[in-house]
Amino acid sequence: MTEEQDKQKPKIALIKHKKENPPPAPPPTQETPKKKVVVVKKKVVVKSAPSAPSTPGHQEQVPASKPAEIPQEETKNVEATATTEAVQREPITEEKPVVETPSPQAAQQEVVSQPKREQPPVTAVAEQAQEGKAKSEAVPPSPSPRHPQSFPTKRPTQETPASYRGQGRGYPGASSTPYGGRGGDRTTRFGAPGGSRPTTYSRTGGRAGIVGGKPVNPPTKPLTPPPAVPAEENKGASKKVFKAKKKEFVKHEKIQEKAIQLKKKTVTRTNPVPKSIDIMEVITVSELARKMNLKASELIAKLMSMGMMVTINQQIDAETAAILAAEYDCKVNIVSLYDETVIHTKEDREEDLQKRPPIVTIMGHVDHGKTKLLDAIRTSNVAEGEYGGITQHIGAYMVEVGQEKITFLDTPGHEAFSMMRARGAQITDIVVLVVAANDGVMPQTVEAINHAKEAKVPIIVAINKIDLPDANPERVKKQLSEYDLIPEEWGGKTLYVNVSALKKIGIQELLETILLQAEMMDLKANYKCPAEGKVVESKIDHGRGIVATILIQRGTLKIGDTFVAGIYPGKVRAIFNDRGGKLEEATPSMPVEVLGFTGIPDAGDPFQVTENEKIARLIGDKRQELKKMEEARNLKRITLDNLYESIKEGEVQELKVIIKGDVHGSVEALKGALEKLSTPEIRLSVIHASAGAINEGDVRLASASNAIIIGFHVRPTPKAQQLAEEEKVEIRKYNIIYDAVDDIRAAMEGLLKPELKEETLGTVEVREVFKVPKVGTVAGCYVVSGKIRRNAQVHVIRDGIEIYTGKIASLKRFKEDVREVEAGYECGVSIENYQDIRVGDQLEVFEIKEYAKKLGEG
Repeated sequence: MTEEQDKQKPKIALIKHKKENPPPAPPPTQETPKKKVVVVKKKVVVKSAPSAPSTPGHQEQVPASKPAEIPQEETKNVEATATTEAVQREPITEEKPVVETPSPQAAQQEVVSQPKREQPPVTAVAEQAQEGKAKSEAVPPSPSPRHPQSFPTKRPTQETPASYRGQGRGYPGASSTPYGGRGGDRTTRFGAPGGSRPTTYSRTGGRAGIVGGKPVNPPTKPLTPPPAVPAEENKGASKKVFKAKKKEFVKHEKIQEKAIQLKKKTVTRTNPVPKSIDIMEVITVSELARKMNLKASELIAKLMSMGMMVTINQQIDAETAAILAAEYDCKVNIVSLYDETVIHTKEDREEDLQKRPPIVTIMGHVDHGKTKLLDAIRTSNVAEGEYGGITQHIGAYMVEVGQEKITFLDTPGHEAFSMMRARGAQITDIVVLVVAANDGVMPQTVEAINHAKEAKVPIIVAINKIDLPDANPERVKKQLSEYDLIPEEWGGKTLYVNVSALKKIGIQELLETILLQAEMMDLKANYKCPAEGKVVESKIDHGRGIVATILIQRGTLKIGDTFVAGIYPGKVRAIFNDRGGKLEEATPSMPVEVLGFTGIPDAGDPFQVTENEKIARLIGDKRQELKKMEEARNLKRITLDNLYESIKEGEVQELKVIIKGDVHGSVEALKGALEKLSTPEIRLSVIHASAGAINEGDVRLASASNAIIIGFHVRPTPKAQQLAEEEKVEIRKYNIIYDAVDDIRAAMEGLLKPELKEETLGTVEVREVFKVPKVGTVAGCYVVSGKIRRNAQVHVIRDGIEIYTGKIASLKRFKEDVREVEAGYECGVSIENYQDIRVGDQLEVFEIKEYAKKLGEG
């Protein structure tokens, strides 16, 4: 037979099905020495497309493999049908017409002549029934397009997953054996061609037409053979599968290698403990461990050995941290809030420095004419607008003197504003000390001198009110010389100027003296670097929000700059000068009002411009966190000792107040003045103090804590006023600090328990003692001095020793009850619960009276 004729031979496949444990009805056709098998032989004619040439691989035929075993429960119904059909020797045509079995020559001619004929679907039961011939009668099967080739494995009864059956590959309903693949028990090499398509394999093996020993569901549509695939494509597909397997293998190996490395990972040693660290007054255990390059668990164990139970986020004070650090030979340095988050700036070069105006602070005792003097300098009327004629907060102004400029700061002179005066001295170049010629040196004058000396600022003395008849400038010079302020004419270095703010005498001379002092100091600053300064004052302005007065000390501040003021970040939205004019930028020594704060900074806080908004926000958040830690320093630890003290202090009265003011400096001053009123008997507690109007939150806080609200230069909002009336919260409003302090002192005195004092009424001498039935002992007495009253208290004194104190039960004269008996008269007296009265005893009669207690009285 030629090769061409061989290619045109019809493809005939034998569909075999092994029948295991057949029912006893019909006897098997042929018995084998091992098993009984009934086989139905059926020929299926497959018409291939004329354009699909067959490959040489189709020519070889391999003997049929040993049929795989099928589980009994899965083939029960199939076996019965197959046995019946085997006896009748008739093909099953349940869902399709009878299939004719032509001769090989006719099949070959039909395949060549006819292009294609679709076959109707065949059910799995019908296909199973047509397999009944014995293995000995079986002819070596040829590949079948409908029943793919399967390969045996060690587990023939396991169901093959859908991914290995090859369904969906090529055409719908196709099974795992490729078109033209081999059947039987011979295993095809992985990736080797088994026909016109790449060979796939079955994990569970089985005979041709049964995947994994189970019937395959027939296709619902007519079967169309897939196009032939060249061997080159088959080789390419094998390479892809190999690469995928290799990639998965490499990935698995990497995972295993990583797991081994994690198991063998050694504990890395931490950096050595530094010789010294910087901390604040309080610090958390985790933060201390980070600074010391140690594990937090190690520090916690150390603290537990020291008798302290702490957690990783618990705060400890600087003293405990120092003891803990000493265990590791580490020194602890305590720093302030801003040292922990300092913004480093470059040093100024000499060529960048330019001359700047001097900053002058006017200081002195209250009512010595500081603001009036500044009013005369500014030729404005500032003093008349202040309540009580005293300055309540720092005022900052810039004055032009010819072609020169001078910045003035006006500080309060009242004793409550000590902190504001100290800030004024710290941010100034020159201090002008105003002393009244008629009063001389006063307490706040001495305090201003000390602040200036501590800040190492030169002092110019302005002796004011020289126009008054009792003015004595020489006396003032003599008093100030005791504080090392010796005039130049006396051989000292201090400049003195006699002025009258009311009459505007000596004002020009004072300004020239200030400029002379500034020229001697050679004041310079860098105008090109980012701006730095100090917060002079801060407040909440309705319509503008949070406003702060900033004194620029270095650099130029522009609109749009991002900054950090104290613990709050911000961005400059607007700049105003001291007269309310809008500016585009502010240069050194200029006092300006800045808008754009996210919170109210404290007076005296540093003001620094940052590179961008992100840096400002990071620094602000860090400072706020440290601020909370610093405030926690004031919280007492709960121990048995202070718990006992707290129980004892339960008798102590407490007045709680909430302070709201127009500016932060005034709030700070009022808070300090009120806290000085606390005594051992009554304690004043300021639970909240801030700048701004009294709002609903303040009222709710006062209601919850039973506190009163003090408004200094501020008023409650309408909603807050209504809520205060509903919650019965007292709101007191003041414009002068003296009035606020006096009223709170009176309120605190009202909370004090009245003082109990004995007031002696008279002295009585016992001359006779009588025993009266149902009454007891009655003393016949003579009133020596004063008088005796019924129900009064009495001390029984015998031989100069007080032996009893009680109450007079009855008072009689001649068997009649009387209310009182005057001196020189006799009377009968009986004492409650006391019968041991003897002749010669002295009775001191007294009453207990209550007296209101004053603050500070013991």
